[in-house]
Amino acid sequence: MMGAGILLTTTAHETSAHDPSAIPRVEPLLHMDLPRLHVPTRPPEHLDLPGPLARLTDLAYNMWWTWHRDARRLFNRIDPNIWSRYLNPVRLIQLSRTSHLEFLANDVGFLEQMHKVLEAFDADMNRPDQPGDPIWYVSAEYGLHECLPIYSGGLGILSGDHLKAASDIALPLVGVGLFYRRGYFNQLIDVDGYQQHNYPELDGLRVPILRVRDENGHTLRVPVEMPGRVVNLRVWACFVGRIPLLLLDSFSSTNALEDRYITSMLYVRGREMRLAQEVVLGRGAVALAEALGASPRIFHMNEGHSAFLGVENMRRSGQPDLTSAIESVRHLHAFTTHTPVPAGNEVFDPEAVRPYLEQTAQDLNSSTDSLLNLGTVDGQTGFNLTKLALNISSVNNGVSKLHGEVSSKMWPEYKIGSVTNGVHMATWLGPEIAKVLEAKPDSHPQTLAERAAQLSDESIWAAHNAQKHRLMRFVHLRGVRQAARHGHAPEQLKCFEQVLNTQALTIGFARRFAPYKRADLLFSDPERLRRLLTDTTCPVRLLLAGKAHPADRPGQDVIRRIWELASTDELRGRIVVLEDYDSGVARLMVRGVDVWLNTPEWPREASGTSGMKSVANGGLHASIPDGWWAEADLPDCGFTIGKPELPDHERDALALMDLLESEIVPLYYARGPNGLPREWIAKVRRSMVAFLGRFSARRMLEDYVREVYDSE
Repeated sequence: MMGAGILLTTTAHETSAHDPSAIPRVEPLLHMDLPRLHVPTRPPEHLDLPGPLARLTDLAYNMWWTWHRDARRLFNRIDPNIWSRYLNPVRLIQLSRTSHLEFLANDVGFLEQMHKVLEAFDADMNRPDQPGDPIWYVSAEYGLHECLPIYSGGLGILSGDHLKAASDIALPLVGVGLFYRRGYFNQLIDVDGYQQHNYPELDGLRVPILRVRDENGHTLRVPVEMPGRVVNLRVWACFVGRIPLLLLDSFSSTNALEDRYITSMLYVRGREMRLAQEVVLGRGAVALAEALGASPRIFHMNEGHSAFLGVENMRRSGQPDLTSAIESVRHLHAFTTHTPVPAGNEVFDPEAVRPYLEQTAQDLNSSTDSLLNLGTVDGQTGFNLTKLALNISSVNNGVSKLHGEVSSKMWPEYKIGSVTNGVHMATWLGPEIAKVLEAKPDSHPQTLAERAAQLSDESIWAAHNAQKHRLMRFVHLRGVRQAARHGHAPEQLKCFEQVLNTQALTIGFARRFAPYKRADLLFSDPERLRRLLTDTTCPVRLLLAGKAHPADRPGQDVIRRIWELASTDELRGRIVVLEDYDSGVARLMVRGVDVWLNTPEWPREASGTSGMKSVANGGLHASIPDGWWAEADLPDCGFTIGKPELPDHERDALALMDLLESEIVPLYYARGPNGLPREWIAKVRRSMVAFLGRFSARRMLEDYVREVYDSE
């Protein structure tokens, strides 16, 4: 059995409604128990709560609240201003006045609400687990919520949804990652459209993570061998429902000054620092399992960033040679590749890698060159972590059917299957859509699909438009704030009122601004686009958001070119580029836009998941037939841009504009006598019915259990 917290001996309905002091003081436990694994944490001594509120710490330090709306309502009730500013329950408690907390400790209504939430929390935490030892899921980034910014984009969001879905189905699983004190950068776009990078430092005492303690009660540290030295990694725990996410942190006084910064920054630009980071992630995951006395069923390498865990398992295998070591640990390794794009497949200078392999080579009575060969691709230079992972894994998969096929062609000597990505519906469904679907956190996604089939046109349209209103209010505020920072006059700021026209067809595009994702495809013919956006009869609004990696100059140039067009007097407020894209902005956008646009170079988009989230919220997907859309494209569900063929920018841009002008815009504005676009809504309903269950993270996890974790 797994637990995070303890049950109250006296529940809310058993206490006197007139005597809140009758509720006993119950200390939070704040640990996680899995079969054969105990994750003890050091108590949050920096929080001081009145006795009746003590168990708020169990809720604050478990990301369970991110997909349970009643828990978020409880936090909002403590102090709406602080909550809306930080959306972080730890900061909420720290910044709330002591006198106000004492008042809440005697507020019967608040205590009853808290106990109701805790009752659901405890019931969820104390369900029996699925049988078997835990899976160790190792990823370079996790996107659980914007209050813990240790993610950059789609890979991290997928990792976060993976953990949440594992909690929902009671799968014994442990996540392992790195605690990036500088996180990923905050993005500002200056008046000329140039991306600026700001790296605020995270304080571990202000975010929902706790230090893991050792058997002596001290902070747990795990040693990782590096060339000529040992780096000791502190361990933090972030509880994700029933799942512990363990984060390794090199910022410790026990390490040399230069080693303290290994885990400082996600996707650091320096290649040798990136290599050290990925060695620490992989080897640290294995060392952590040993330190906690765990017997992982399998190590799931989520992308090649963690492939050095296989090298560490080989070193610890006790085998007399390299070949025997590989075969003895292969069954412990599963590998998921997430991109066919070269930049996503980490390659390092072999001479930089060599020092990290020399001790392992000696232990296995082998040569360092033999180990380097595990990551060598014929005809290419460099040590490729994808090749290393493929060589040491028993199961390999891509993240959509098409991606599995593309990966098999890239790596023909390996068997590569596919498990199509899905999204965690309880996280991404907006409140109004969730209400009409009668969605609860534990609702099965296929049940939601069946309910969607019964929804009336009026309820779908009203729910989606309520979420669209919320998005537009945010866009208006963010757009005015950005423009004011750039010194625009009030008359220019007033242009952003155009986005408040929620009757206008609104198209969203948000993702990493890598050139192959072609955020600029829609801008290939500026004059044609201008006519589309300025049409007063059938107005169209375009919202874009996303970051380019600090080292990606072409991606930053794409942002600058779009920004310049969006800043013209005629299009300001009709095109809005939202800076500092994060999971909070993503939630608003996927819930509120009418069309989600996806225009990658075919077949370079491995999966993509944002469109799945939009469809679940009453939007329609318009995409190149790549990634998940290649298998999802059904008649009368969404829109497909062109055909599956090698990219031609001019051809694809023409196909996109033709689709917008001839199908998407006319369908949206084809209104009946009561003002409803009946055919558009019918398309929305068909999409929800077809995709809510099929592209859920729950289905994805069930596929992983069947095809990867329990495969023979």
